[in-house]
Amino acid sequence: MGSFSIWHWLIVLVIVALIFGTKKLRNIGEDLGGAVKGFKKGMKDAQQADGAEPEEKPAVAQQVQDSNTVDVQAREKNDA
Repeated sequence: MGSFSIWHWLIVLVIVALIFGTKKLRNIGEDLGGAVKGFKKGMKDAQQADGAEPEEKPAVAQQVQDSNTVDVQAREKNDA
């Protein structure tokens, strides 16, 4: 009673293709892809309209340090 095997999923896929037809499934996929692209574009436009830059992960060397920050470098300990 665990997860379905590959054969179960193939049978389900064949039944869905027979019911809806491949053309209708392709159209649904295209519509879904267009919606995702539109959503991403809208989010990018909203960030630019707010004046916010898209979030980027800063590199360690580019992080801003204030006067209370201590800059250290980790080194491996040699027991020899």
